[in-house]
Amino acid sequence: MAARAYWQGQIRLALVSIPVEIYSATKSGATVAFHQIHEPSGKRIKYEKIVPGIGPVDVDEILKGFEYKKGEYVLLDDEEIEGVKLESKKTLELTQFVDAHEIDAIYFDKPYYVVPADDLAEEAFIVLREALRARKKVGLGQLAMRGREYVISLKPCGRGLVLETLRYTDEVNKAASYFRDIDDAKPDPDLLDLATTLIDKKTAPFDATEFHNRYVDALRDLIERKKESKETRIVEESEDAAPAKGSNVVDLMAALKKSLDRSGGAAKPAAKKTPARKTTAKADADAGKDAKPVRKAPARKRA
Repeated sequence: MAARAYWQGQIRLALVSIPVEIYSATKSGATVAFHQIHEPSGKRIKYEKIVPGIGPVDVDEILKGFEYKKGEYVLLDDEEIEGVKLESKKTLELTQFVDAHEIDAIYFDKPYYVVPADDLAEEAFIVLREALRARKKVGLGQLAMRGREYVISLKPCGRGLVLETLRYTDEVNKAASYFRDIDDAKPDPDLLDLATTLIDKKTAPFDATEFHNRYVDALRDLIERKKESKETRIVEESEDAAPAKGSNVVDLMAALKKSLDRSGGAAKPAAKKTPARKTTAKADADAGKDAKPVRKAPARKRA
């Protein structure tokens, strides 16, 4: 079965647009998932949504609550949350280029493979790939996908490109708060020489196939042994259990030259993340809007 594209659209570099498709570069196949089984009955464990003192509740009666103060929540329904999601865009504009080493590894989140959408887009795709490779640069931009906006990096990878989503600054803990108590003294020269010698002896090209998840391998081996020994149960299940491909790259050389003339050779600054608009019931009332009241959660009784 062919892989399904995670996103389809265009990479835009000034006046040049390149139709592309992106695919997830990772998979969760290395994990072993378990279900909880009620041993006496052999049935799957289910989880009910329960309100203390009331019991099970209908999902239509559930709202999402943000706790802004102990025991006090701003309540939002699904329609309100959907209303602030960003519309997915079909264009990824590269707004800045940086040296690859300038981006700390802690900011990289998830990788995706990028390929040209069709044969007509391939020429422009290859030009972009080789230009990035020649200058040893990484392209940066922002892309809205599935309701969220991501900062992304784009770099060559073999015959294709790799797009990586990046974490925002407020998603990364500052290293200084963890490292501040570590001594900054210089190490003993003899000990340093011994350590570097050991590193040199064990230095070799990276080969990902040399590393295995031994815990997952042991779990799978255990599961296979129990299957072969017939230690299995039959579990009863409850009853309720992109745009059309094409290319708009008509004259790549002319478009690139025109883009360079328009920009005057100056680098365009990276798009800044627009902070989410904060609203309160009071602010909406001052603006003459109908606002939903902030509801207080019932106080918890102390034992």
